[in-house]
Amino acid sequence: MVGKIFKKRITFKYHASYAETVFVAGSFNGWNPGANPLKQDKEGTWSAVVDLFPGTYEYRLIVDGRWMDDPTCNIRHMNQYGGYNCVLIVD
Repeated sequence: MVGKIFKKRITFKYHASYAETVFVAGSFNGWNPGANPLKQDKEGTWSAVVDLFPGTYEYRLIVDGRWMDDPTCNIRHMNQYGGYNCVLIVD
């Protein structure tokens, strides 16, 4: 019997006390800009937990309707729009 592969809890965070809404969209949710909203804490940090299988995913943040890079992500991949997607590797 092959061992089971389990999802891992991944937390996305973004600090923007000025923001009204923050979402994360990526290859893990069909690039749906409304699928994963982040919630803001008292200090202005937004966060959301997403359960993902091990693998490599690309994503971007949507802050008040604008697609943005995650400043904490060090790996990026050029996308078809001339910009870059952030790359997340889940072990």
